[in-house]
Amino acid sequence: MLKCALILVLSLGTLASATVTVSAPKNNSTVATQVQYVASATTTCAKGVSAMGIYTAPGVLIYQIQGANLNTLLELNPGTYNTVVQEWDNCGGSTSTPIAIRVGTPNGGGVFVTAPQANSTVSPTVQYVASATTSCSKGIAAMGIYTAPGQLVYTIGGAELNTFLNLGPGVHQTVVQEWDNCGGSAIAPITITVAAGQYGGVFPSLQKQGGWTGYALLPTDYNICSSCSPSGPQATWSMTQNVSSPSLSGHSSAMAIGGQTAYADILWNNHLIGDFSSQGLPDYNHAIIPTLHNFTYDVYFYVADLNVSQALEFDINQFVNGYSYIWGHECRVAGGNEWDIWDNPGQTWHPTGVPCNPIPNAWNHLTIQVQRTSDNHLLFQSITLNGVTSTLNYYETPTTTTWYGVTINYQQDGNYKQDQYSVSLDNLSFAYW
Repeated sequence: MLKCALILVLSLGTLASATVTVSAPKNNSTVATQVQYVASATTTCAKGVSAMGIYTAPGVLIYQIQGANLNTLLELNPGTYNTVVQEWDNCGGSTSTPIAIRVGTPNGGGVFVTAPQANSTVSPTVQYVASATTSCSKGIAAMGIYTAPGQLVYTIGGAELNTFLNLGPGVHQTVVQEWDNCGGSAIAPITITVAAGQYGGVFPSLQKQGGWTGYALLPTDYNICSSCSPSGPQATWSMTQNVSSPSLSGHSSAMAIGGQTAYADILWNNHLIGDFSSQGLPDYNHAIIPTLHNFTYDVYFYVADLNVSQALEFDINQFVNGYSYIWGHECRVAGGNEWDIWDNPGQTWHPTGVPCNPIPNAWNHLTIQVQRTSDNHLLFQSITLNGVTSTLNYYETPTTTTWYGVTINYQQDGNYKQDQYSVSLDNLSFAYW
């Protein structure tokens, strides 16, 4: 097993002697993608209000201003947001007002972009994943991507798109647009920064590629069991690729575990770059891996019965210049519905305070972003589950190693009865730059 990080969980306190009045937007209203927030605050603190801010999700403070008044425009992607307007006074107090909104278009249509995240830094090969809705009875005709005003670089028929674009370094004001069969249209602006660098790319659809190896991890030390086999009896496991249902792409992979040992885990590992590369990038001259600092793990997963899963784990690993960087992320399910992250020097997990509540019998979309900093630390940047981004910004220290490469892990943890269960993975991509 793995685990790591201490995240500051912001508690939105309420003081009876303070108020936050929001005049726009209205609670439970539908608004356009450019949302105007107008609010004011009062307090009985003799020193007055220090600042005001807007959260678009728990822990995601996207706007802050000094003083007791705010009036600003936010660019938000279509979707449902439980926003919060908060004030902080100069006596150490705080209060807030929740404002739930649905961002869309007046005709009931909307463009919903799950990748890339707005205002994120991405690799030169950028994955776009989006869908569209409309009140037009004839449905969606097509969707497209603009990389700059007037530059339509990609179109596809229907109400969904999933494609990769190669973009140059710098800031790009991209737009994803839908056109319906009634003459209507809706857009979602997505501003991204493409990182500069000689090397970078994306491995798409890794769930259907070769190179995956499964290992049993048994309590209490959870080291790899050298005597275990997929047929058991201590632990059993299998990976069935190119499954058509349930599937988004028609090529999902079913990851199944079971066995006789309670709380046994199964780890699947794939060597992507460097030593034992399964993707044709062995990097013998060490020209690629030392230049890589940013990584994004993006996957859809489907679980029929979440109650029997103790936890699901998604890891990014880089071994370079004698150091081992392990960004471990574990969604505790039966273990408590919270994200933990891995402390490699301490060999333990740390709770983040970020909830993890996957939806049963549905596709869940997970995006994890991490970075190897310029001073050689691990930075756990963010976790996005089903459109809700939780910013971590937690730093950790690497350990030493003689390995050289970039790998990813996926792991399923068994419960107290080691109930057999399966998880389907689809559209698993890994970006590096």
